[in-house]
Amino acid sequence: MQLEDYFNFLAPNDIRIKGTRVGIETVLYDFIHRKRLPEEIAQSYRTITLEQVYATILYYLHNQEAVSKYLADWMDFAHQQRKAQELNPPPALVWLRQELAKRKQTSEEQVVIQK
Repeated sequence: MQLEDYFNFLAPNDIRIKGTRVGIETVLYDFIHRKRLPEEIAQSYRTITLEQVYATILYYLHNQEAVSKYLADWMDFAHQQRKAQELNPPPALVWLRQELAKRKQTSEEQVVIQK
């Protein structure tokens, strides 16, 4: 079996662990940035095995320059999406924030009345 056989290369910016919907960025972010052990990562995701976690890490080590760029692009995209969502939040989130603010204000008013 070749190392690449562990993955589905759906697009240049979308590499998934074969047989799952888990992208390699998920495993590698946990491993590189969160400093989690492969065993911890495998336990966190029901659909991947410890072997697949190790294969993902090995793939990264064998293709470090390309995969590092892949991860950097993924993180940039995620930051852009968060900023876009902050600037234009979904209506349900706007409503939820308004409701929480109302409840907080009501709660604070009740505390003042009780004193």
